[in-house]
Amino acid sequence: MFGLGMQEVLVIALIVLLLFGGKKIPELMNGLGKGVRSFKEGMKEIEDTPKEEKKE
Repeated sequence: MFGLGMQEVLVIALIVLLLFGGKKIPELMNGLGKGVRSFKEGMKEIEDTPKEEKKE
């Protein structure tokens, strides 16, 4: 996974846990998921626009 070993991933997760605390992490992940979903929708909309123009 991106050239990271299991130990590096665990260290990063521990640092995130220490910085944000256990209660904030679900909120952060929820926001991240919404951002990714919005990005995918935007990309799909951009891909669909040229197809619609060709039909007209």
